[in-house]
Amino acid sequence: MDMIISDESPSNISDKIKDILFAKSAEKINGVKGSVAASTFGVDPSDQETVDKAVSDAADVISGADKTPEASDAE
Repeated sequence: MDMIISDESPSNISDKIKDILFAKSAEKINGVKGSVAASTFGVDPSDQETVDKAVSDAADVISGADKTPEASDAE
């Protein structure tokens, strides 16, 4: 509301709304990701931590977040 009152550009307001909605949906998805994976692949709920770790590791690999910067990049 503050952005609307302060005459921000409509595109900035739209971008901010999208960012907020994306963050909220990401929290909800992360909350159920493990249980969905467990029920899909028939994993015992006691192995939930293992499932959550595997899903997180796979997401890091897909996004490229698992790679560490090389020494030549730091210079």
